Amino acid sequence: MKVRGLLIVNLLLAAAMAAFGWWSASRLDPGTQLPVHWNASGVADEFAQATPALLWPAVMSALVGLLMAAIPRMEPLQDRLEASAPVLRAAWIGVMGLLIYAQVMIAAPALGWNIGIDLLLAGMGVLFLMIGNALPKSRPSFFVGIRTPWTLADTDNWIATHRLGGKLMMTVGAAMVLAAFAPLAPEWRLWAMIAPIIAASVVPVVYSWWLWRSRAAR
Repeated sequence: MKVRGLLIVNLLLAAAMAAFGWWSASRLDPGTQLPVHWNASGVADEFAQATPALLWPAVMSALVGLLMAAIPRMEPLQDRLEASAPVLRAAWIGVMGLLIYAQVMIAAPALGWNIGIDLLLAGMGVLFLMIGNALPKSRPSFFVGIRTPWTLADTDNWIATHRLGGKLMMTVGAAMVLAAFAPLAPEWRLWAMIAPIIAASVVPVVYSWWLWRSRAAR
């Protein structure tokens, strides 16, 4: 799996984010604090000093890039890695996009912009859609995919589980995009996102065990 090009893009974006962070911080008075966390209503409830608040997304972007680039080198199942490359790339690109928007949200008060968390939540939904679309194409891997003892031991189990997992993740992604813009009360919006994520995480694991158990009983 070739990752050099994507890593270079990632590091260049991280550098641009760092420059944007320094520039934004330089426009503010010393001691200014910016939001770093928002509640379900989209109201900022945690703050930090401007410079570290603006720079942490850039640092995280660089670290994520280095981690993603290292995964293919650490994967022992090299012969099957290329089939799982779309999942890794989807997660990598999606996380980069979310970190860019997170930095923009943090900088918004300093720049006089009025943006909320709706697009961030929708972006998370798009990330689930991207990963869900790529999951069925993957093959057994120790670092990418739904890794259970039963999927790793049986390629057929892996394929069936990831087909189901892909559909569930795409359903979660669509639900998150809709919930991001739906006129829901904050607590209902929160549950509209958390409940599908829990289901999409638990159901494939149980399903992979059930497949293994069913075949073992024959």
